[in-house]
Amino acid sequence: MQQDAHEFLNYLLNTIADILQEERKQEKQNGRLPNGSIDNENNNSTPDSTWVHEIFQGTLTNETRCLTCETVSSKDEDFLDLSVDVEQNTSITHCLRGFSNTETLCSEYKYYCEECRSKQEAHKRMKVKKLPMILALHLKRFKYMDQLHRYTKLSYRVVFPLELRLFNTSGDATNPDRMYDLVAVVVHCGSGPNRGHYIAIVKSHDFWLLFDDDIVEVSIE
Repeated sequence: MQQDAHEFLNYLLNTIADILQEERKQEKQNGRLPNGSIDNENNNSTPDSTWVHEIFQGTLTNETRCLTCETVSSKDEDFLDLSVDVEQNTSITHCLRGFSNTETLCSEYKYYCEECRSKQEAHKRMKVKKLPMILALHLKRFKYMDQLHRYTKLSYRVVFPLELRLFNTSGDATNPDRMYDLVAVVVHCGSGPNRGHYIAIVKSHDFWLLFDDDIVEVSIE
């Protein structure tokens, strides 16, 4: 399979964050932080936080409710992008709704409830607890098909708005009303995961620019 744009994004952001963290570590070992500030216990920023995290990182909360005792447990996890499934004739809103749909854990997938001290049927759902400054959405167009024994591309039409407000947020979410403006789209051109290439469409000064290898042209005014 060719190099995937989503994998590259994760690699790029994590590599930059690692470099910045290593630089901060060296500054601390020298007794000083960037910009000449001295490290102290009153610093509010977390040791691992960088501008990559400040811009792209959000937090998901995984809520699980035991159907026997009704106890709800939650676990938070950070993300740099959201990966959502796609279906035929769908939209970004529908994809996000599917991402946060309630899943029933039953049969061999029962949930171990600490309150009941046994495996029980439960409802599980994922919601956004902390909205990132910039939201990166990944449409999962490459899917492994069991009947074909290989990955195939889902070339479904997905409608996306120029403005987006997340609705699948938790009750204690920070900035739940944040509005996102569409500024860039990365598109895979090709019939399958083993061929084709990527292009980018980026908004700049009210123009949409098409980046196709070394060719850059105005796409939409």
